[in-house]
Amino acid sequence: MILVYKTNINSKSKARQTETELNKILPAESWNFDLEDCDNILRVVSENDVTKILKAEMKKFGIEIEELPD
Repeated sequence: MILVYKTNINSKSKARQTETELNKILPAESWNFDLEDCDNILRVVSENDVTKILKAEMKKFGIEIEELPD
């Protein structure tokens, strides 16, 4: 499944700072940012819905995510 989230990450440097944490939280998933989109998209490819875990962990780092509808 492809999960798409709106984020408050608005720069490449902030995206790079979260890379290590995302790799820890989502070790088996593929993910990327689309910061050119007005919603500063985080796209995750996963077999499971990781929304709850991702929201809780990212909140610890001041990063807000909101799942966008299909």
